[in-house]
Amino acid sequence: MLARYEQLISRGELRADPGQRRAAVRLDILQKELEAEQPGGLLGQLFGRKLTRPNGVYMWGGVGRGKSMLMDLFHDQLKIKEKRRVHFHAFMQEVHDEMRIARQDHAGDPIPPVAAKLAENLRVLAFDEMVVTNSADAMIMSRLFTQLIREQDVTIVTTSNRAPTDLYKDGLNREHFLPFIGLITEELDVVGLNGPTDYRLDRIGDLATWHYPFGDEATARVREAFFRLTDFDPNDAANVPSGEVAVGPTRSIHVPKSLKGVGVFSFKRLCAEARGAPDYLAIARTYHTVILVGIPQMGPEKRNEAARFVTLIDALYEHRVKLFAAAEVAPDELYSAGDGSFEFERTASRLNEMRSDEYLALGHGAEH
Repeated sequence: MLARYEQLISRGELRADPGQRRAAVRLDILQKELEAEQPGGLLGQLFGRKLTRPNGVYMWGGVGRGKSMLMDLFHDQLKIKEKRRVHFHAFMQEVHDEMRIARQDHAGDPIPPVAAKLAENLRVLAFDEMVVTNSADAMIMSRLFTQLIREQDVTIVTTSNRAPTDLYKDGLNREHFLPFIGLITEELDVVGLNGPTDYRLDRIGDLATWHYPFGDEATARVREAFFRLTDFDPNDAANVPSGEVAVGPTRSIHVPKSLKGVGVFSFKRLCAEARGAPDYLAIARTYHTVILVGIPQMGPEKRNEAARFVTLIDALYEHRVKLFAAAEVAPDELYSAGDGSFEFERTASRLNEMRSDEYLALGHGAEH
């Protein structure tokens, strides 16, 4: 992958960055280690030896330093079939679902069979944005990942905004989480990306985030933000992938445009339909940037929509999600009369804060 990274620099698609290059060199070594021992290869056929598990990689640093870009590059360039790339929140949701099933089907500890199932036909598991926000995840992660790494021989590659020692900092019952930090430092090589340049902010630095009134200009600005943040070719706009956000074991939210941690939604889909805090929390955990279009000025007859919008903005704000919006009016004019309009002033204040350079520079994720 190092050759591909340097090619992107030579073409002017990336800027040379010493921290990024160090991470690219380490990922390139891992790629070569994994590709050197393919299942069924000549040496394996001759000697029947077990494949070795190389150390994984933990890339951490501030928002916009290129961690996700390097992860994508590694996964794309890795020429083995037994690999998986998944957002960390979606993976932990899957783990909890599998543990419920395992408890119903088997007596005893559900973690070993769940780890075995997750590791089927898998040598590399790549996560984006490892963050621990609740005690339920913290309580199981040490044992689950010990099974995946040491018993199932899965190599882990992950990104995070936090150093391993700062994961779940000050969280409830953190002492149960400390073995996981020890596992990370023993089994993964920790690589910091803390250069001075926030490349994500660099891309959007001259773009406003709240665009009104409705019209071609507002649409063009949020569209531009999407393509800048995802590096997707605007000429291929018809083929931007969609996505799904898991809310629970049997429910998900369709995302019309979903790429590289950026999700595009309509106000009608998120706030005119019956939704609640779990929906909005799932979105806030999954996306570092949300683009919301079609936000109307709301009167008393839209008090339910206004209440849902308040809950949505609270979730995005608390998880430091960047918001780009196409709206009918400015935040202070969105809902000035009707049940809850006084309380809505706090939401308008948050929306204005979310437009500031200080907010945009924050890393994605809740406090823990």
